[in-house]
Amino acid sequence: MQDFTKYNPNPQSAGLSQAALGSEALFFQRVYLWMFAGLSLTAAVAFVLSSSEAWLFFMFQNTWVFYVAIFGTLGLVFYLSARLHSLSPGTAKGIFLGYAALNGLTFSLLAVVYPPQAFVKAFICTAGIFGAMALYGMLTKRSLQAWGSFLFAGVVGIILASLVNIFWYSAQMDLVICILGVLIFAGLTAYDHQQLRVMHYSLESQGLGSEASDQVSRVVIMGALKLYLDFINIFLFLLRLFGRRD
Repeated sequence: MQDFTKYNPNPQSAGLSQAALGSEALFFQRVYLWMFAGLSLTAAVAFVLSSSEAWLFFMFQNTWVFYVAIFGTLGLVFYLSARLHSLSPGTAKGIFLGYAALNGLTFSLLAVVYPPQAFVKAFICTAGIFGAMALYGMLTKRSLQAWGSFLFAGVVGIILASLVNIFWYSAQMDLVICILGVLIFAGLTAYDHQQLRVMHYSLESQGLGSEASDQVSRVVIMGALKLYLDFINIFLFLLRLFGRRD
């Protein structure tokens, strides 16, 4: 990835042409279209399945299906992230949509666990936090490169703490995990937006920024996956906070 210090995150002050600005706008338009397609597919699958008593009965009688789905989604994320540059754009898009649909399967059980008002509150707050941090990542003149390792360490720490809390549950620890989770993925939202700008600028500077190029299509899917994960994780941590009963 291009060193951020060689890139001014404010394209107008860098003297970039209107054509370059238009190309970046189209790039992010494509990223968001795929991100929203993934979120919409997840929500649609979750809604349909959560409305089926037969499906919920089957899931509660066969809990192994839930764990298969969980590990399946993790596997698809790792596979797509590791093999993205060698996959055709069509295959990458298919895997992304398959991941979003499989996520809907696991999310279908959330309607049984949490009250409807918790979903509404979590979604509104997630949209606000995600939007604010996205704007910050797009408009700030500061390099957020140093955030990367810190935020990655935070994600690893959240995962380990969550695993420990499964076996030695503490309501206070769960509260701390949720709050830190929201903060970490809010930071990742800003970081990922800035990194996507850097990637697009790098492609443009190499003459590979054509909207029809395979390189841009792969980066679009990778960006959609990253932003999808940021949004979903903020939502899940807020849902746990608003759905707390203790």
